[in-house]
Amino acid sequence: QGSSAPSARQLPRQTLGKMKMGFAAFACLLVLMSPVVADQASPVGKALELLSDIQTKIIKEGEEAQKTYAEFSEWCEDRARDLSHDIKTGTAEVETLKASIAESDASILELTTKIDDLAGDIATDEADLKAGTEIRDKEHADFAAEESELVETIDMLDRATGILEREMAKGSASMLQMKNAQSVATALAAMVQASMMSSADAHRLTALVQSGQTSDDADAEPGAPAAAVYESQSGNIVDTLKDISEKAETQLDEARKKETANLQNFEMLKQSISDELKFGNKDMGASKNTLAQASEAKATAEGDLETASKELAEDSKANGELHQDCMSKAEDFEAETKSRAEELKALAEAKKVIAEATGGATDIVYSGASFIQAASRSRISSAADLKGFEAVRMVRDLARRQNSAALAQLAARMASAGHSGAADPFEKIKGLIADMIEKLESKAAADATKKSYCDKELKESTEKKAEQTSEVEKLTTRIEQRAAKSAELKDEVKELQSQLAKLMSTQAEMDKMRSTDKEVYTTEKADMELGLSGVKMALKVLSEYYAKQDKSHSAAEGAGGGIIGLLEVVESDFSKGLAEIESTEESAAATYEQETKENDIEKTMKTKDVEHKIKEHTYLDGEVKSISADRANVQAELDSVLEYLKGIEGECTEVAETYGDRTAHREAEITGLKEALATLETETALVQTRANRRFRGIARHVV
Repeated sequence: QGSSAPSARQLPRQTLGKMKMGFAAFACLLVLMSPVVADQASPVGKALELLSDIQTKIIKEGEEAQKTYAEFSEWCEDRARDLSHDIKTGTAEVETLKASIAESDASILELTTKIDDLAGDIATDEADLKAGTEIRDKEHADFAAEESELVETIDMLDRATGILEREMAKGSASMLQMKNAQSVATALAAMVQASMMSSADAHRLTALVQSGQTSDDADAEPGAPAAAVYESQSGNIVDTLKDISEKAETQLDEARKKETANLQNFEMLKQSISDELKFGNKDMGASKNTLAQASEAKATAEGDLETASKELAEDSKANGELHQDCMSKAEDFEAETKSRAEELKALAEAKKVIAEATGGATDIVYSGASFIQAASRSRISSAADLKGFEAVRMVRDLARRQNSAALAQLAARMASAGHSGAADPFEKIKGLIADMIEKLESKAAADATKKSYCDKELKESTEKKAEQTSEVEKLTTRIEQRAAKSAELKDEVKELQSQLAKLMSTQAEMDKMRSTDKEVYTTEKADMELGLSGVKMALKVLSEYYAKQDKSHSAAEGAGGGIIGLLEVVESDFSKGLAEIESTEESAAATYEQETKENDIEKTMKTKDVEHKIKEHTYLDGEVKSISADRANVQAELDSVLEYLKGIEGECTEVAETYGDRTAHREAEITGLKEALATLETETALVQTRANRRFRGIARHVV
């Protein structure tokens, strides 16, 4: 074994000097290479980092999904509440419209029946008036012909009598011939021969005399002398003509009285029928107008009912679809949330297993430190001291730049660990750095979590505040609108009730006046009928008395005739007055009945209107109470949100150092520590490689 490699003590001094110079160069190479090696990451760490990234992504997705679902859930609640209110309102509106249509149908049926009855009455009255007018026209035509004939006859008799009286006074031969005539016809023929009158007048007078004689013969007693024979004891021809003239005048007077009575009766009938037609047509017009209004109201209500029913069906359908959609979304969200929780649980378990089970293997495979390095440490201690010093210096500079007491304390502990004489001081230093990095990362994560929590809570609370405030304002607006509408309806009800009171008062006054007028009419009618009966009785008595021919004294026939004429005028006035009283009573009664009907219709309509308006404002008052309760609940939620927002703002508001500044400082500290750690890890690897080569070289020299 003489060729075996010499020991370290046996090496020449020059060789030892060269080894020291090579070690210094190796240390410098480690320093130059450390930044490059530090950038390399462990696959296990990369896997953990990817798992953490996936967890962060899933959590972020869950938060976004939670926010989206919360907004959707709130929308579902708002939409459901609005649809419920619309359905409730729509149902009430449909019921009201159906009641209005039923009421309109009843009014239309009643008015149609009334119009048909009025049309029948009007047609009957018009037919009666037409028939009465025709009868009256025929009566008047007959009277006119009779009056004309009687006036002409009286005139002719007066002329004939005058001629006879003049000729008799003269005593002419013709008069002797007439005196010897045995009949009026013979006398008239003699007058024609004497050219005292025309043959046509004589013929008419003869016919008139014969007609009168025929009437007298029918009334004559048995055994009386023949009326056709002209005898001196029966009076002369002048008296006969005068008697005929008086009868003609009496007949003319009776015809005129009959015409006056017929005319008065017709005028009374015409006035009565005209009044009935007037009030019937007026009632017909009012009924048709009311019918048109009721038909229009029914048509409007039917149109509104169709629209309201359609809207109600759409709201009910939308409510059902909304419930189904919201439930489906809730189930989907629940399933997604459960799936994310399972995934996060799996990721957390994987991280836990990797962290707990791969520590030693990671150190062996990726740290580069081995028992050979530990074995050769005694030979490269100066290089370790150099890199340890470099790592301590980097941490110290980082502490000074960041003004961090924790980093300064870490640098002191690192320096102490480097001089502790431990078997592997690098490992202890790396542990200190790794602990500090983990601590800083934990603080950063906690700070980030709090920042995320604060941002989330502040945002959600602010949004909730805005939503609740908007909801309170919206509910307040709805309350004010319904309260205003209710107040308006109450005012309208008061006005309608006032009008109803006035209407009832007016009707009561009308009833009282009608009763009074009826009593006055009854009294006046009785007085007029009694007076008319008395006048007729007096006329009958006077007429019968003065018509007698066997008066024993000189009766006051002239004055009696005047009295009879005056009483006839009184009779006519009384008849006319009675007719006017009856016509006025009929007109007043018809007017009263018409106005009473109109008042009843108006009262019914206004009463129904009052009932509907009371029902509507009662419903609106209930709505105000319900919405006020909803607003109170929302206001309570808003107060809770405001109180919570005040607390979270106090907790999360930045006072001194902002989250961005803290994050930047921590990132700088962590980066610096990782660089120091990378330097130590690079040093360990290079020293181990160099030591292995050195051992092999020494071994060769020894051999």
